[in-house]
Amino acid sequence: MAVAGLAKKDILRVIKAVPTLVSLPASRMWIDYDEEADVLYLSLRRPQRATDSEMRDDGVIVHRRGKQIVGLTVLDASTR
Repeated sequence: MAVAGLAKKDILRVIKAVPTLVSLPASRMWIDYDEEADVLYLSLRRPQRATDSEMRDDGVIVHRRGKQIVGLTVLDASTR
């Protein structure tokens, strides 16, 4: 039985992620996933208004406003 578009297995996967999510230094997060591009966007501020972005070797782009991280872009998200 699906609840709000989530199957039971999806709900269990979210529950497994909870310890990691609550340990992050942000109390609010916005997550957007572009299935066609296979890119996950995690915003820690709305709007992000990043002043700098850095592409890491692992395919993650870190967006900063000054010294504060305001978002992450994860390339090839489904294969991680």
